[in-house]
This record gives sequence, C-alpha cells and structure tokens, in this order.
Amino acid sequence: MLLLLAGLAACAATPMAPAAQAEAPPTARTLHVVGHGWHTGIVLRAADVPADAWPARADFPDAQYLEIGWGDRDYYQATDPGAWLALKAAFWPAPGVLHVVAFDGAVERYFGAAEVIELDVSEAGLQRLIKHLRASHELDAAGRPVVLGLGLYGRSRFYASRERFHLFKTCNVWVATALREAGLPLTPTLTVSADALMARLRALGRVHRAGEFLGLEPKFD
Repeated sequence: MLLLLAGLAACAATPMAPAAQAEAPPTARTLHVVGHGWHTGIVLRAADVPADAWPARADFPDAQYLEIGWGDRDYYQATDPGAWLALKAAFWPAPGVLHVVAFDGAVERYFGAAEVIELDVSEAGLQRLIKHLRASHELDAAGRPVVLGLGLYGRSRFYASRERFHLFKTCNVWVATALREAGLPLTPTLTVSADALMARLRALGRVHRAGEFLGLEPKFD
C-alpha cells in the first residue's frame, strides 16, 4: 500500500505491442512521454517552445530537449521522502511542483532504462499544450516564476506550480490532462497510474522499449 501511495505521490508498466497506427500528417509535431516506473514526464523539443513560454527556456537556453514532470511539492523534492510524506501527499491536497530537465541527444538514448513513447500532435495542439504547461507555473508578486532549487538529475530545476496535488490528481493525471490539451484522445480520470497512462499511449504512438539500448542508463550530466 505504501509503495502505491509513494508512486502516486512521486508520480512500471509491462510493455505491450502497440496497435497499428496511421501515418502522421505532414504537419504533425512530435513529442515524447517517458515512463519512470510510477511516474511519467513529457518531453518537447526546446526549439518548439517560445523563448518566453517557460522559465526553463531562459534557464537552459542551449538545451535540445526539455522534459517536464509534476508532483507533490514536498514529496518530489525530498531526498528520502518516507512513508509519512507518501501518505500526506495522497490524502491531503498540497502544492505541486514542476520538474524540468534539459538534455541533448536522442530521447530514447538519454532515458535508456525507461520506456519512451513518441507521439504526433498538430501544430495547434502543440501550442495549446505549451500554453497549458505555462499556466501551471506559480508566479511571485512581481510576476516571475518561482525557482525552488536544483532538480533530481542532469541539468534540472524545480519550479513552483500553482496546481495542487491530491489522490485523484496524480502526476499521471496531470500528464494526461496536458496531452489531452494537445488533442490526444485521453480521459485523465482513467490514468491515475503510470500503467494506465502508458498502456493507452502505446496504442497512440511509437514505442521505444526499456532495454532497447542495452547498457545505456540515463545520462546524468
């Protein structure tokens, strides 16, 4: 039970064969979703994100890709969160936090130990997604984003989110909601777990399975 609660707070699926997929329209833009066990994150090309859209664009100006995830503010940032923070995150609505990682190179190689799903969205859908993620950032009295500190790995930072985490709004529900803004046919309330979200996404995108690049672990800069 505690493992489940910890997974919901931090926010592993068994790989399944993806359903047959139609050819992407010529105007499609590409994004990725990374499965980190209990948690998922969205990866966008940094060049697709307007320079003033997210603080990370200015904080990591030379990055090729940006991964963005979300979760309970206390649990996500804790070095050793433990059972109490997992219970607290699950049952008491609490402030959220955005975790942004900047990296270069192929997404499936950077996250070599994880399952990565590549998805196509329209240009309009991509812009809605970017706007949605921008709105998640908490701003201070001067209208500036709030940086909470260094992130968990690589070149990364935590940013305060104005959204609140609770049992029915996990990191995976948050990712599904953002992807729905991009036009993907998802029901966020059915994706509380990473298992459920990744299973649905396998039918919508191209799967790069964990272990596909043997011997490569995530590259922590």
